[in-house]
Amino acid sequence: MASSTALISDTEAWKDLKGHVEDIKKTHLRDLMTDANRCQSMMMEFDGLLLDYSRQRATVETVDKLLNLAKAAQLTEKISRMFNGEHINSTENRSVLHVALRAPKDAVIKADGKNVVPEVWNVLDKIKEFSEKIRSGSWVGATGKPLKDVIAIGIGGSFLGPLFVHTALQTDPEALESAKGRQLRFLANIDPVDVARNINGLNPETTLVVVVSKTFTTAETMLNARTLREWITAALGASAVAKHMVAVSTNLALVEKFGIDPNNAFAFWDWVGGRYSVCSAVGVLPLSLQYGFSVVEKFLKGASSIDQHFQSTPIEKNIPVLLGLLSVWNVSFLGYPARAILPYSQALEKFAPHIQQVSMESNGKGVSIDGLPLPFETGEIDFGEPGTNGQHSFYQLIHQGRVIPCDFIGIVKSQQPVYLKGEVVSNHDELMSNFFAQPDALAYGKTPEQLQKENVSENLIPHKTFSGNRPSLSLLLPELTAYNVGQLLAIYEHRVAVQGFVWGINSFDQWGVELGKVLATQVRKQLHSSRTQGTALEGFNYSTTTLLKRYLETSSEPQM
Repeated sequence: MASSTALISDTEAWKDLKGHVEDIKKTHLRDLMTDANRCQSMMMEFDGLLLDYSRQRATVETVDKLLNLAKAAQLTEKISRMFNGEHINSTENRSVLHVALRAPKDAVIKADGKNVVPEVWNVLDKIKEFSEKIRSGSWVGATGKPLKDVIAIGIGGSFLGPLFVHTALQTDPEALESAKGRQLRFLANIDPVDVARNINGLNPETTLVVVVSKTFTTAETMLNARTLREWITAALGASAVAKHMVAVSTNLALVEKFGIDPNNAFAFWDWVGGRYSVCSAVGVLPLSLQYGFSVVEKFLKGASSIDQHFQSTPIEKNIPVLLGLLSVWNVSFLGYPARAILPYSQALEKFAPHIQQVSMESNGKGVSIDGLPLPFETGEIDFGEPGTNGQHSFYQLIHQGRVIPCDFIGIVKSQQPVYLKGEVVSNHDELMSNFFAQPDALAYGKTPEQLQKENVSENLIPHKTFSGNRPSLSLLLPELTAYNVGQLLAIYEHRVAVQGFVWGINSFDQWGVELGKVLATQVRKQLHSSRTQGTALEGFNYSTTTLLKRYLETSSEPQM
């Protein structure tokens, strides 16, 4: 057994895979896809989902070697340690228990020896009660009007996850019905343009503001919160704040100081990382205000179903484990630095931006969990766009330029089907025709011989040749309900964790976001003193000094 300070790249399992790359280089997906037994072994079903990874550049032997790597990395032990509440986020000395946020009421999940599930459900019950008061109109604003519009203020994990779920549910028939007459908006950016967009067309009398900040000190969020507090008090007076603003925070002292009733603060815990917090009050409160708690509870149940699968299923049949191992294979062995997330569903348009944070903030690390510099690359560059939009944007590069492994996500039953008379297929069938065709186009490509048979002119043959052998996987969901959205979220969260566990890094801290914040503090002080006292620029390099000078000379900020 490897000692905790050994790097995974020193293990026999890793070296075995390194050698195996040469075997895979001799294969082409055109040939691999003719082996029906191989393809069948690369399909997994669970709870209505179908995963097909037969278009990965892998053989049955590759998968066996990856499972050996998982054993060398003590993957199952690491998964158990996460579920058992051990402090696997060692640099911050914290448990990692986002799975507890969606655990059934009778589950036992411990952090520091204490079952946290009852605490989780206390907050969920409080959200249910509060959201029903707002939605029914029994809680009214300062002028007696019901609060039908909600602005949630938060950034990063306090925004991207909830926005993804909100966007996915907007067109789900059940959720749509529950949201009639209501609006939910998200204010994240410190750019005043984002404030202007959010309050445009809204009346403070009917608006509830949810301020999401664990510490109640996040610079961007708190400035936006003060800006909207000013918008409310200018119209309705200072006493209106307690009626029109609530908080998701653990810092009750600062919540009260801000003017919010601490009874209207909804807690979450240190064992919830920001990018993993959508199933806490961070996401559940704004989403319940918009759609009702019963819809959001289905979302939590979908995520919980995957949690249980991830915790208890043997690794060779475990969907997040297999997805994580294949990503490690693509990044660290085949040398593909990116991954495209391609949902063939407009409702999932905010999925890739959320996974960008979940993945890149988690696994964009350069040292092992023990602080050793890594001799291999970790993490991948995640990006994506719904199909078919992406096909008319960046698929050219994916087909004939760089090799980028693709995740194709398809939905069997559309949220909003359209059938037009005289059309060959329904609109959803037209969309899904592309979902089924693109992975094969990437895998098989098109040879010069095929083009010659089609009488393509010689000078165009090189331009119309597709090399193929470009890996992808397909995930097919039965429909896109709140439950399925929860499943999809949990699959990707756990896949990212698996990658980190195998690479031997800490996927649950984010020290890389700190340095820029520190430097911004220095700039903020300079801008303040330059504007209020005309202080000369000092302590910056030539480039930054020049840019700041231009900004101060030409910006029309009022004197403080």
